[in-house]
Amino acid sequence: MTWLLTGGAGYIGAHVLRALQASHIDVVVLDDLSTGIRTRVPADVPFVEANVGDVDAVLATLRKHEVRGVLHLAAHKAVPESIANPALYYRENVGGFERLLSAMRTADVRAIVHSSSCSVIGTPAQEQVDEDAETRPESPYGRTKLICEWMLSDLATAGEVSFVNLRYFNVAGAGAPELGDVGEFNLIPMVFRALAEGVEPRVFGGDYPTRDGSCVRDFVHVADLADAHVAAVQRLEASAGTAAGAVARTYNVGRGAGVTVKEVLEAVRSVTGREFSYVIDPRRAGDPAQVVGVVDRIAEELGWRARADLTDMVRSAWDAWEFRTPRDAA
Repeated sequence: MTWLLTGGAGYIGAHVLRALQASHIDVVVLDDLSTGIRTRVPADVPFVEANVGDVDAVLATLRKHEVRGVLHLAAHKAVPESIANPALYYRENVGGFERLLSAMRTADVRAIVHSSSCSVIGTPAQEQVDEDAETRPESPYGRTKLICEWMLSDLATAGEVSFVNLRYFNVAGAGAPELGDVGEFNLIPMVFRALAEGVEPRVFGGDYPTRDGSCVRDFVHVADLADAHVAAVQRLEASAGTAAGAVARTYNVGRGAGVTVKEVLEAVRSVTGREFSYVIDPRRAGDPAQVVGVVDRIAEELGWRARADLTDMVRSAWDAWEFRTPRDAA
């Protein structure tokens, strides 16, 4: 069974690609390279340079490679950018997803793993949130992801698809030095970039009702997250054509443990051996005080658990940063 991986040249996508290959799952990558890096896709993996909203290109790819399932990771994902440019997010994340689903319907492809986000929750009423928690997203990004979840739920009810939604919590680290995160909005590379430029890292908000005033997040290693995609693919493959019927499940993908932004900075100090101070900036719009997941469902149903801790994430991210930007050039 061949799978189409959209966004497979991106930071997370490249890790998912390697995990799929390690599990001997056939895959073809589609990426428009707007943020992805072509060299992250090995030469022996079929690659199509196209936007996920290009129905003709997607449909041709599905047919040519006899694709039977899709892993959909291609999306814009930065909360601040979504607030500044919501039209972009609705056009690409929602409109692009609808066109992908249209191509799938035409090609009779009925299985999909969808990259969702804990941003669909917003500010939770409890310290830890399970998959049935009320969804009240506070940013256009979070709303686009929730809309995509609704679309899949309705299509599954109509008997058109089987799906697994993976709600990512905060992704960090690197599975290999060449696959490091170069994102502009993710905390750990933002700190590394500040250190390289000789400026103080910025902490957005120091007056949240948390143990040290900074936001609390559930960080998960990107290599662990990639393994969760493999588990989701295997779940959908196992159900295909069986009497068990369609799959329609949503899973939190995190460690189930919260750390504060300031604690992440302490981990950076410990791993890098560099002393630095930081500045407290005003809160950013769309940033809840605390979002930590309950991860029992994915453990019980898919047998997946995160293995890496915060130190592992920061150390692997630092190794990747130095691979990309050698110390003597920093």
